[in-house]
Amino acid sequence: MSDSTAGPRGAGPDSETMRRTYLFALKDAGGTVPPEIGVARRLAARGHNVVVLGDYSMAEQATGVGAMYRPWTDGETGEVRDWALHTPTALARDMFQNMIGGRSPQQARDTASAIDEVRPDLVLTSFFAFGAMVAAESRTVPFDVLLPNTYPMPAKGMPQVGTGFAPATGPLGALRDCISRFGGTKLVDRYALAPLNELRAEYGLSPLATTWDQVHHAKSQLILTSPAFDFPAELPANAHYVGPILDDPAWTTDAQWAPPTGETPLVVVAMSSTFQNHLQCMQRIVDALGGLPVRGLVTTGPAIAPEEIHPPGNVTVLRAVPHYLAMEQANLVITHGGHGTVVKALAAGVPMVILHHGRDQAGNAIRVTSRGAGLKISRRASSRRIAKAVTQVLGNDSYRRAAGELGRAVARDAADQSTLLGCVER
Repeated sequence: MSDSTAGPRGAGPDSETMRRTYLFALKDAGGTVPPEIGVARRLAARGHNVVVLGDYSMAEQATGVGAMYRPWTDGETGEVRDWALHTPTALARDMFQNMIGGRSPQQARDTASAIDEVRPDLVLTSFFAFGAMVAAESRTVPFDVLLPNTYPMPAKGMPQVGTGFAPATGPLGALRDCISRFGGTKLVDRYALAPLNELRAEYGLSPLATTWDQVHHAKSQLILTSPAFDFPAELPANAHYVGPILDDPAWTTDAQWAPPTGETPLVVVAMSSTFQNHLQCMQRIVDALGGLPVRGLVTTGPAIAPEEIHPPGNVTVLRAVPHYLAMEQANLVITHGGHGTVVKALAAGVPMVILHHGRDQAGNAIRVTSRGAGLKISRRASSRRIAKAVTQVLGNDSYRRAAGELGRAVARDAADQSTLLGCVER
């Protein structure tokens, strides 16, 4: 395992007086779990007292990194059915009802109770744990917000999340971004702002002008990616790029696997770890690889059972493989464009073909393709179109060179944990 996945080396806090207590308030959003738990692991490894308040699905992972675990009392995170929704209004309503609005009051109660019992020096919350932010603010305990993606909120110079836009150029581009930022904020506020302000009033806090102001009240917004991967923008003073966390999900740790035998190029297929209605897409990818002189290694994760995929002879389908090992040997990665998979592929210097599905994935795709490190095609692309994209990337070394150049910066920022630890431990 590389240094970036193995955690910080060297001594922890200099003395007992520097040992601190950290309360993590985390929601399981799939790919966000490994980096968020990775931050907890790094702090526990340095001798700090770490408590994770999280979904039941995170219990084993939390205790496995040396943290104490306590569950939310409202059960599991609701499913975001973005694959079944087709309008921005429906997507916003579903996200804020399932991930934020409906759960914030109980999050606040659970977090306030944990703060009163644990007495943390700092609370670190998931981006969707707005209730936890309210509780920390009401108890006058500083809180940091973990952002395990590119910067997700409106910022001048940053294309609106979810649009897949490249950075704006010229007056029309600036107008495009201004309109999309304004519209995106209004859409979020339509469903989230009133209940959030009601909750803040219940905890003796003043109302907010926009939903995003709750995140801006954090001591730090910790952006868990490389600034070399994200697009430059005017960010708030408390927003800090602290490098990506390349830890693999816990369910890959004990996976038994070997790369497919042969000398042809190895193509690793790594799609979403949460269900995004992507079974047919994966089957078309597998069918495309069946007609090419390659070795395919497909990982389904917990969202799809391996036996649901029908592979040709040159493709191996497994539930789990440690991605950092597979990508060390890969010539190409085919992915949905989740941030974790993308930065791991880049850190290994591997180009990509991205079939983005939703959420932040279109934005990740444009950050790859605009740097020449891969191609993006529709998730509905035919097997023939997928095969053409695979052939194009494997046949042109410029994609690998571009992935290597961007990936060196990503890997360097992943290995350097000084900024992350400096923000959290100060």
